[in-house]
Amino acid sequence: MGNSHPCAPAPQSSASRRVAFRLWALAIAGLIALSSYGAAFAADADALAGRPLLAALKAGGLILYFRHTSTDFGQNDEQMTGFEDCARQRNLTDPGRDEARAIGAAIERLALPVGDVLASPFCRTMETAKLIFGRAVSTSAVRGGPATGVAPDRYAGLRKLLSSPPADGTDLVIVSHGNPFRAVSDAPYLAEGEAAVIRPLGAAGFRIVARIPKDGWNSLAAP
Repeated sequence: MGNSHPCAPAPQSSASRRVAFRLWALAIAGLIALSSYGAAFAADADALAGRPLLAALKAGGLILYFRHTSTDFGQNDEQMTGFEDCARQRNLTDPGRDEARAIGAAIERLALPVGDVLASPFCRTMETAKLIFGRAVSTSAVRGGPATGVAPDRYAGLRKLLSSPPADGTDLVIVSHGNPFRAVSDAPYLAEGEAAVIRPLGAAGFRIVARIPKDGWNSLAAP
């Protein structure tokens, strides 16, 4: 004791070192959180709504990915013998058909430059596409399937479509299911009748710039 200097720091205990380490870890975590917030904010800055979204759609170059409109969940596809076997699939309800017609009427009023309309070969998706747009091309690349536990190339065709710019001055339409969209985007599920607006980025993939609920089309032209 007689040899200790009055100004010398006291040696840290193991408990003190643990507290210091925890404070350092919390500071690093805070920096990471701030960094993540900045990245999320940058992504949100690309989002579109209202008249700016309508202007972007009218300019073309975007992709509209629809989930089919409302269906009868008392039905399923387990016994279907082929895509043309509508009687053994989950089909649109009458309200679902009305939803599709209303979406189609709204899109026609907005005068969007709709190009190709691709649909999953299931009956509910083909019917949704035809009720909205009056036409559809059955396309295996956008067919339904599980959201998880699939082979890496299961949705490769869909990813390519979502990443590829459509024909100049037009918007590509895809009418499909909830699971494929969830699998390729890791975004929350689309509701039945909801559409995601996709900006294709080529080799960089694609970005979701908007989601439009089934009853949200008329609001795009609102002042």
